Amino acid sequence: MSLQSVADVRSALDEHNYLASDGLATAVFLAISLNRPLLLEGEAGVGKTELAKVLAKIRNSELIRLQCYEGIDAAQAMYDWDYSRQLLHLRTVEATGEATSIGAEKLEGQLYSERFLIRRALLQAIDQHTGVSPVLLIDEIDRADDEFEAYLLEVLSDFQITIPELGTYKATTPPLVVLTSNRTRDVHDALKRRCLYHWVEHPDFDREVEIVKRRVPQVAETLARQVAAAVEALRKMQLYKPPGVAETIDWATALGRLGVGELDESVVQATLGTVLKYREDHERVRENGVATLVKQAFERGLYSN
Repeated sequence: MSLQSVADVRSALDEHNYLASDGLATAVFLAISLNRPLLLEGEAGVGKTELAKVLAKIRNSELIRLQCYEGIDAAQAMYDWDYSRQLLHLRTVEATGEATSIGAEKLEGQLYSERFLIRRALLQAIDQHTGVSPVLLIDEIDRADDEFEAYLLEVLSDFQITIPELGTYKATTPPLVVLTSNRTRDVHDALKRRCLYHWVEHPDFDREVEIVKRRVPQVAETLARQVAAAVEALRKMQLYKPPGVAETIDWATALGRLGVGELDESVVQATLGTVLKYREDHERVRENGVATLVKQAFERGLYSN
């Protein structure tokens, strides 16, 4: 699909049931047209990862996902060597007597050839020959160590990876790179400078209602509005972990499965675990009053912004 304008991007996302704000659609368009990585920050569950998945579908391209975590290093993100196959090859050469005839230098060249190279996510995204560049999702970059960000600089600035034994791999068509962060720590400025940036907000009430209606079509509009209103109220309670869009969808799905037509105190008490995942947050809601939450949901659900 051709994405020649911000309107094209918004329309394509909409067709895949991803309702983006004007700012987010603009950021995506610029990332595509300028071949720049896009760094998305925001609370967990606001749709950062989902955006990358939808973009891969729109472009009809492969989604390559690198899930970051504490302690991740280049071998786990870029490339590694298949040591078990290398050892098997070495034993085979020794058993046949070939090791003596080919010499140590040639044997080393065999062991460190593409035959034994394991392509991890970053190298897979760089070394593509399919014609359609993939979407490279570097998920939760804030979970990685500071040192790992240095490994990314070469990739994000020149879209290339250097392997000492084989040389430099450079992308013929750069991938569309989407980085996400829940901002558990600040990403370094050097990395940010190589990216376009967008902070992904929770959707407003009307947009969240529409998201629920699209993602959970079995739920009536009345309940969709009450759920969106209740989640909006929960986000204002200074919770330890405010619910994201993913939790809104989970809650609506659970209520639909239970055959619920509208919220009431007993339903909220019984299903609160689908939207809030910490005991402290459950206690905060009960302190504020479940009846108050239900009342707010009913009143807010009667009108739009």
